[in-house]
Amino acid sequence: MATRREILAGSLTVAAMGTLMPATAMATDPAQPVGQPVSIRTRDGLALSAMSYGDAAAPPIIFVHGLSQSRLCWDRQLVAELAHHRLITFDLRGHGDSDKPTQPEAYADGARWADDLAAVIEQTGSRGAILVGWSFGGLVIGHYLRRHGTGAVAGVNLVDAVTSFDPQFRTEESGHWGARLASPDLDVRSEAIARFLSLCFAKLPPKTDLDRMLAYNGMVPRAVHLGLGSIEANGLDEGYARVPRILLSHGARDALVRPGMSRRMLIVNPRSNLSIYPEAGHSPFYEDAARFNRELAAFSRL
Repeated sequence: MATRREILAGSLTVAAMGTLMPATAMATDPAQPVGQPVSIRTRDGLALSAMSYGDAAAPPIIFVHGLSQSRLCWDRQLVAELAHHRLITFDLRGHGDSDKPTQPEAYADGARWADDLAAVIEQTGSRGAILVGWSFGGLVIGHYLRRHGTGAVAGVNLVDAVTSFDPQFRTEESGHWGARLASPDLDVRSEAIARFLSLCFAKLPPKTDLDRMLAYNGMVPRAVHLGLGSIEANGLDEGYARVPRILLSHGARDALVRPGMSRRMLIVNPRSNLSIYPEAGHSPFYEDAARFNRELAAFSRL
């Protein structure tokens, strides 16, 4: 039986649908946002590749992608429905077009990832931002909240997000393939990249999309996976507990992170609401983009 917070989360979808304009009024809606490149410089001197979409004066939404992914994974969120906001996507260190240190130590400390997100917020002038964190992106946000607090954050949308290393919340597949991504054997590592990506979906994307995803997944150096073997998640709940409001989006068919990972956040932060996607896997923002965008738009306007 659905919990009260899960039922309440359904109201986000209803509210979002209620904001849809009739066809006669569509001309007044904002167009799909146009992007501009932004260069971010981290505290330890790395360059992060970022894009800013929409009006620079609009309320910001910052998207934090998952492990081995890229800012390109948010392309289905660059839509007119979210154009009332400034949308900011960026490649994490070691990913996409951002700098890629060759030493695992550059990825082993949560403080580095936290400071990178702080740099994005500060250098884009994005105080009062909604932070959207997918998978590993939830861990990045958790470290940011612990280190920098909630002063610049209006709310957080955790999407099939890793917020704890408790094994009960992660599948056996997650641990098995995660370790193989750090293998010194190129053949093993290549197989792991392809398998890990396939586990992100309940149904595989079209070949054109999947080919592009494989390309940017393969750009991530082994050093990232070696370094992340030392990262920790202790004490992050204190930061999550102070967030003004949290939307938890989770695919019921996630093969990597169990829905219990999101459900536990209902206890950590009573101002959380959970939205379950029955037919989605690890990537509801891609697999059911229309619903995800409606709910994010409604959440961002609260």
